[in-house]
Amino acid sequence: MSGDASVRLVEAVLFAAEEPLTLAEIGRAAGIEESVVPHLAVLADHYAGRGIELVERGSRWHFQTAPDLAHILRREREEPRKLSRAAVETLAIIAYHEPVSRAEIEAIRGVQVAKGTLDVLMESGWIRPAGRREVPGRPLIYVTTPDFLTHFGLASRRDLPGIDDLRAAGLLDPIDMAMEEMGEATGEATGEAEDAQSALENEEDEA
Repeated sequence: MSGDASVRLVEAVLFAAEEPLTLAEIGRAAGIEESVVPHLAVLADHYAGRGIELVERGSRWHFQTAPDLAHILRREREEPRKLSRAAVETLAIIAYHEPVSRAEIEAIRGVQVAKGTLDVLMESGWIRPAGRREVPGRPLIYVTTPDFLTHFGLASRRDLPGIDDLRAAGLLDPIDMAMEEMGEATGEATGEAEDAQSALENEEDEA
């Protein structure tokens, strides 16, 4: 690797960058016209297993501390603001359904979304406006950002956990699980009642 000037240029650009960079941004900063993907592959292989590693998050590249060493370097600090339940639910809806409008978020949650909730998520750098929906009123639509992927260690939204993963990790609220089970039981009971009603009508017709 040391003899490849282009690889060293890409390495220097990523090391000096204040935030994750796209392929185009890396190429421009390094003054490289050809694809930088092969150079990134060389660097990723070179840093594999070391104290820092090269990762891609949301089509952007950056160096980060190796996951198994992160706990050693973590510093305890007081968080100035914790996300409310409403903010967590709103963030989850945007992550799983993006692009999504405020009205669509409210339809999924079943309650109104306070403007402050979206403001908090945008201030955190985890969501951003992504244009307007081409429907009457042209509402703003929201998507997650590369910072969201970086914070949660996701390469892309395809890595978001499914409902079975959340249940296995114990991250589903017991109330949510109870409501889900209740919904399934209600569906079964409704089906049984409809079957009974149908059988009764058939008997009346035969009589």
